[in-house]
Amino acid sequence: MPISVGDKIPDVTIKTIGPDGPEDISTSGIFSGKRVVLFGVPGAFTPGCSNTHMPGFVVKADKVLEKVDTLACMAVNDAFVMRAWQKDQNAQAILMLADGNAELTRALGMEKDASAACMGIRSLRFALIAEDGVVSYVGIDTERGVVDKSSVDTILQHLPS
Repeated sequence: MPISVGDKIPDVTIKTIGPDGPEDISTSGIFSGKRVVLFGVPGAFTPGCSNTHMPGFVVKADKVLEKVDTLACMAVNDAFVMRAWQKDQNAQAILMLADGNAELTRALGMEKDASAACMGIRSLRFALIAEDGVVSYVGIDTERGVVDKSSVDTILQHLPS
């Protein structure tokens, strides 16, 4: 079951990229005492993620960050890929989270099996808002190529003004 409104973000350690390479980062450190927007994508550099989903958040990152402490993107990729994608997308305002083993993805109930396309376990396309680690909004897009419930515009509609 995917995480729902009212659920607490599970405490999982994943990776981000630091100045000296991959670094551990815990979800408790990301979410505790903060308002956070997290969006998950099936994969860095994939067409829908690179052409639609990420660009929306890049263009409106300043509007989101006026209302939250952290804007983060997660994918089942390694930290080096996430850093390269961050640079490619000009997404420096977004905290890039590498869930290479899909541990957070599974803990959130957001995994999908893309083995038929030789892509293994991936994340569903989703976005959520959490206040001090408790989910206040979650939107999951299940139709291929559709970015609606997880779009930056939808997230902005669900953030307090």
